[in-house]
Amino acid sequence: MKAVHFGAGNIGRGFVGLLLHEGGYELVFSDVAAPLVDAINGASEYTVHEVGEGGKDTVVTGFRAVNSAENPAQVVDEIAGANIVTTAVGPTILKFVAPHIVEGLALRDPAAPPLQIMACENAINATDLLRDEIIALAGDTWDALAGRAVFANTAVDRIVPGQPAGGGVDVTVEPFYEWAIERLPFGDEPPNIPGAHFVDDLAPYIERKLFTVNTGHASTAYFGAQAGVEKISDALADPQIAAKVEAVLEETSALLVVKHGLDPQTQADYRATILRRFRNDALPDTVWRVGRQPLRKLSRHERFVGPAAEAAEQGLPVDALVAAMAAALAFDDAEDAQSVDLQRQIREQDAESFTASVTGLEPAHPLFSRVRAVVEARQAELV
Repeated sequence: MKAVHFGAGNIGRGFVGLLLHEGGYELVFSDVAAPLVDAINGASEYTVHEVGEGGKDTVVTGFRAVNSAENPAQVVDEIAGANIVTTAVGPTILKFVAPHIVEGLALRDPAAPPLQIMACENAINATDLLRDEIIALAGDTWDALAGRAVFANTAVDRIVPGQPAGGGVDVTVEPFYEWAIERLPFGDEPPNIPGAHFVDDLAPYIERKLFTVNTGHASTAYFGAQAGVEKISDALADPQIAAKVEAVLEETSALLVVKHGLDPQTQADYRATILRRFRNDALPDTVWRVGRQPLRKLSRHERFVGPAAEAAEQGLPVDALVAAMAAALAFDDAEDAQSVDLQRQIREQDAESFTASVTGLEPAHPLFSRVRAVVEARQAELV
């Protein structure tokens, strides 16, 4: 069995690739970073180090890497003979993955089992995004190719921090992980991925993860940066920051309970588990790494505006979420291009235009005026 995974970075090696290896798949990593590809091909094994309570080391073997920028034909050949294709590249990069998959499907033996395709991204229904790109590229040929692939959305969760220098292709991760996968697309032949669980309705898992883990992690980063704290774990050791983050997650939990019918106590326990994970001081994670790309994180269907907009529409509290957005607006990191662009836009645009363009909210939306007010407050600080 063979799996082609796009994105040979830390998530790819330390989470998705690890579980595929444990399922018995031969691993082919595809990436455009030549030094990383060379480093992977220069290693016969790598170790995934779990740090924190219950952590263990796992050695991964049976892998290779292909530079998809320099050797696209080789990537296509690997896909043509693969059982699984997965991604961990970021939602905006999926459009660059799609051409390789279309060509691979065209070369695939029509009698072979369908290629099982899963995008493992921090986005809602990312596999649907990839599928739509593939169908658009295939055009009139899609009818002939459609039976050669099945697509399943996933929800993935594992904290993989910035890696210590000199670690080679080894990866340091937290012990906790979750990989939920839609069951129905696979029929009676789901992929063999130990530790993953297959579910009939993925939506609650995706939003529970995005609006608890991602919202909470980013909130910790932005409140921590505001307070001059460097590490995520140190930020949550500050009672004032911890209280702000807990308030944010109480608001997103209230929405999840109403929207998906989750049990309030079960969600409270999940929320507590997430906060314990963030407090893992063995993870060398910084507010600057977690807070990067604030423009994306403030966009319409992301971790702040997404849940806050739905909560506001239902008359649920959003004070803590709006406070977290205010902290995101103050995130000023000269080494992060989006942070630099965010601060430029705040200075150059009026509050109404900025709020509309960055958050995607309509002025008539009940959340719009709340966000505009914190934009105006940030602009006043910069005068």
